[in-house]
Parts: sequence; structure tokens; C-alpha cells
Amino acid sequence: MCRDGGDLLERWGAALAVVLPAGSRLLAAGNGGSAAQAQHLTAELVGRYRRERPPFSAIALHAETSSVTAIGNDYGYDEVFARQVAAHGRAGDVLVLLSTSGRSGNLLSAATTARARGVRVWALTGRSPNPLAEVADEALCIDAASTATVQEAHLVAVHLLCEAFDTALERAGGAAGKAGAAGAGGAALAAGAAVAAVRALPVLDGRTP
Repeated sequence: MCRDGGDLLERWGAALAVVLPAGSRLLAAGNGGSAAQAQHLTAELVGRYRRERPPFSAIALHAETSSVTAIGNDYGYDEVFARQVAAHGRAGDVLVLLSTSGRSGNLLSAATTARARGVRVWALTGRSPNPLAEVADEALCIDAASTATVQEAHLVAVHLLCEAFDTALERAGGAAGKAGAAGAGGAALAAGAAVAAVRALPVLDGRTP
């Protein structure tokens, strides 16, 4: 089912604002440039995005270099993320996978392992249909022929997800909500600008299998 990309990211942010403060964690992975995007997301959650708030548990699986190389050497590259998901993932956690092609074998294995363990799987991909969008619980698919354009759209999507998360925390009365009405007004303006930026990109669709 196709959904508006901005609305999907807002919903994802609201979901994270429920599960992360309750003790769940976000796992993320990608290859190449998508690995950098995934690590960008986890850094924003462990550190901060724009406003002060508590840190939340988020792990970039590809950044675990010793684990990645050991697993790749012993089990094959397709297992480098799946085995980490099996180790760290718990029911109620969220796994975010980024792929411009949606066809990376190691991400497909990670998604399959995650869903078997009750970990929710969200994907950011390029054009659909693609295998990763099909195996994920939900996917945001960028309809662009250029890999660079897909990656640029993914970066905007990551920022919009972080904005949605922070805003949902504030609405729930979290620590960040102490910033006051002026801060909330600035957040609303920033969120609106981010939504406009996303919707200006080439056909950003959310897909639910």
C-alpha cells in the first residue's frame, strides 16, 4: 500500500517515541553510503538532533568492525548483520535498513532474522518493487534512477524522522518538552520545512506489504 512519505516518517517517529523511552533499542545497517546514513541516524538518537533530550539506545551494526569482519570471515558476508540482530535484537526493538537498490543480501538476511524475533523492520530503499521493501514491515521507497539522488533523499528522510521523534517526545511530556512554547514553535517550523523538502523529491512513497 502506498502512503505519503512525510506521513509515514511522522508515524515512525511517534512509534519510536513510545518504544525507545520504554527501554527498546533501534538497530540500523546499510552498505557503503547507506551505512553512513544509518550511522548518522543512530548518532542523532544517542547524541541529539536539534534540542536537548535524554540519550536513547541505538546501534549501527556495520560500525562493529570486529564483529563484521569475524562474522564475514566465519559465516559469509550475507550474515554480518543477521547474526548481530540475533544477538542484540529483542521483541519490541526496531531495525532500520537503508539500501539504494533494495537487493543487498546481508540486509535481506537481517530483515528475515529480525522479523522472526519480533523486531519491527523499517526500510529506506530506492525504486520499488524491490526485495527489501517486500520483506520489511514497512518501507519508504524513492522513485529515482540515480543512486546519489536516492541517498540525498534518504538523508532528508533521516532528519525528518529525527524531527518527528523529538516532536512526539515533547508532545508526550518528555524531558525535551521543557524547552517551552518558543522552542515548540521553532520545532513546528522546522518540521514543516522538512516535510516540504521531502515532498519536493521525486515521488517519495511509503509502502506497506
